[in-house]
This record gives sequence, C-alpha cells and structure tokens, in this order.
Amino acid sequence: MTKPVGPYTPIVKAGPWLVSSGQVGIADGALVDGGIGPQFRQALANLQALFEGQGSSLNHITKTTVFLTTMDHYGEMNEIYTEVFGDHRPARSAVAVAQLPLGALVEIEASAYIG
Repeated sequence: MTKPVGPYTPIVKAGPWLVSSGQVGIADGALVDGGIGPQFRQALANLQALFEGQGSSLNHITKTTVFLTTMDHYGEMNEIYTEVFGDHRPARSAVAVAQLPLGALVEIEASAYIG
C-alpha cells in the first residue's frame, strides 16, 4: 500500500461500506512519469490495492469520483476507466479542479458496499 501524503486514513470500513481517500498516481514515493495515462493507471492500481487489502475488489465499488486538472483528459480517462472496470459500471462523477496534491493530473476516490 502506498503511504498517505497527508494526515488521513487511505481506506475506512464503516459498517458494510469501504470508503477510500483520493488516490493519485504515486509509485515508490513519487508520481509516475508519462502524463495522465500512466498516472491514472497507477491511481487505479493504488485504489485496487486498498480495496483488496480489505478483502474486497474493484467489483464491489458502487461510486467513484474522479478529479482532473483539465477536462482535456476526460476522453483518455474514460478509456482507461472502461478498460480497468470492464463491464462493472459504478456510479461516477468527474470533476475539474484547479490543482491536486503533489502536482498530480488525476485523483480518484471510491466507496464500496461489502455487506
């Protein structure tokens, strides 16, 4: 599991729910190189590791929020999101923000029902 970059818990169990903090594309303590694609793939891998560490999986996710520093990345984000989630389609919001931690281009948070 990637070490948090702030004073928060990466994933919390709340009754029959798992709720993650936002995940950026960090590997080995630094943002991965290569732009939105590699960063988003790594953020999703980090998210997957959090849920699997709690005995869950991406297939249990019911809602995600994706934060992008520009909506110019929306199409590429959608392609990768569809590739990773496959036929599983959690509810999702995609929001443009001015800035993300560590200069990341994308961040994703999720909730999963594990009841």
